[in-house]
Amino acid sequence: MSTEHDDATEPDAGADAESPYTLQHEDGDDARHAFWADTVADRVEAREPDEPIVVKGGISPSGVPHLGNVNEIMRGYYVAEVLRERGHEVRQVFTADDRDPLRKLPRTLCDLEGTLVDLGEVDAGALGRNLGAPYTDIPDPFGCCDSYGDHFSTIIQDSADAVDVPIDLVSNTEMYESGEFEAVTRFVLEHRERAREVLSQYQDKVDADGDYVPFNPICEDCGKITETVTSVDLDAGEAGTVDYRCTDMDAGDRTIDGCGHEGTATLREGKLPWRFEWPAQWQVLGVDFEPFGKDHAEGSWPSGQDVARNVLEIEPPVPMVYEWFTLEGEPFSSSEGNVILVSDVLELLEPEVLRYFFAKDPAKARDFSIERLDQLVDEFDRLEAIYFDEIEASEDETAFAKRVYPLVVEEPREERIRLPYTFAAVLGMFDDPDLREEVARKEGHISDDAPEWAVDQALERVEQARNWARRTGNEFDYELKRTEIPDHEFDAATEAALDDLADFVESAVPVDPDELQGEIYETAKRHDVDVGDFFGAGYRLFFDEEQGPKLGPFLAKVDREFVVARLRRER
Repeated sequence: MSTEHDDATEPDAGADAESPYTLQHEDGDDARHAFWADTVADRVEAREPDEPIVVKGGISPSGVPHLGNVNEIMRGYYVAEVLRERGHEVRQVFTADDRDPLRKLPRTLCDLEGTLVDLGEVDAGALGRNLGAPYTDIPDPFGCCDSYGDHFSTIIQDSADAVDVPIDLVSNTEMYESGEFEAVTRFVLEHRERAREVLSQYQDKVDADGDYVPFNPICEDCGKITETVTSVDLDAGEAGTVDYRCTDMDAGDRTIDGCGHEGTATLREGKLPWRFEWPAQWQVLGVDFEPFGKDHAEGSWPSGQDVARNVLEIEPPVPMVYEWFTLEGEPFSSSEGNVILVSDVLELLEPEVLRYFFAKDPAKARDFSIERLDQLVDEFDRLEAIYFDEIEASEDETAFAKRVYPLVVEEPREERIRLPYTFAAVLGMFDDPDLREEVARKEGHISDDAPEWAVDQALERVEQARNWARRTGNEFDYELKRTEIPDHEFDAATEAALDDLADFVESAVPVDPDELQGEIYETAKRHDVDVGDFFGAGYRLFFDEEQGPKLGPFLAKVDREFVVARLRRER
């Protein structure tokens, strides 16, 4: 559960809570598995659940659904897939907790295409006037969807589709309005004294002997959610009603003013507080397993399972906490704008590489770095090579690769071709697709008998690596000027040194990248040319720039005839 609920991290009572840290301690009863999802699947099967087995996740669509939110989708997916492998029918549900109130204005939003915009680029005033209202009652600031909540729920669905995970996206608002939550809401209100007693153990603001009522009506006058219920009448209508007064709402460091209206709401015209809504979802949806972040492990989970057992009288699902991961060393934050969308990431690497990232042990915190994305791609390529027995690896590494790789890719195909990511970035300096393929073949990365689909797939990585270079502005963010020689003017010593270097490249068999880099230095020294100026001459000839990538390794990857002719200023 990855959400931004108001009471998700308040102090808990340290009750006899089942630990959700399922993979972070030694358990002699567990079989040792190479893949963490097998361990979780064992625990789900041990419950002997009815089918379909329900795997759940969820998010409060308060802002940009970023890569961090996909953590929950993918963790649930791997457990669901393992259970399907074992012959079970599985439903992976993902709730949009879209009846939650908007508590603060995010700094950053995004349209359906994934383009990030600042709050000032949309109608921020309209959002400001709707603070405290449910997400599904707030107009879409982009004007393309039915509501603010629907807009960001659509992006959640698109993100799951992009990584090929079949989720069943469920709207809390729709469940309340259709009456699916009505019976469990009525049950909680019927047992509100017991509900109050249980929650008082976890929240200081709830007095076991007080008048707290676990229901938040929507004010019929101003449309905001209020937390002040003045009376309950369970004999009114089919399910009952509550009377309320629209009072102020605490929202972190600010207060959202209530309008003071006094009215009556049915049980479909409001919502359960989060600490009751989460267990209610388990009951209504029949949830058997749910992963969630450590904020809920330390806050809502202990109270949630207490509410489930001692208020709703159901068993909570098998839990599993996952560690958060960071983006370039900083926490993901929709409200602060430190985000990257799945659509952005998939412009830089293949979906299977991203799926691999989420297959790693969820008990370990990790950083997702765009700057160092080449390292993640190299990891995936190694996993793939281990799976196909192309390289040697440790016993544990081999077991993991054999187990996980078929879950990560659509179909294991030994004939696939993976260009090394940084080599693909070098090829990205060439605009000519034919030249990219020609150089890849000359370098031995594409064999003569490679199937066409594998070649096409390999060259797709070139565009992804090129996007990476441009996004990060790294050493590969240059364009080779191949069609004509850039304007240049060198002195006689530099020209002689360039000719000398051309002779070296022409005679070297093969052209070793490090040896060529060293030869550039030595050639400059022999001709009494400043080393920096000599490298600058090379950058001018090949890129029409004053600087560029590491020149020797780059030139070693370009076709020899072209390099020799350019160094001699012939073409």
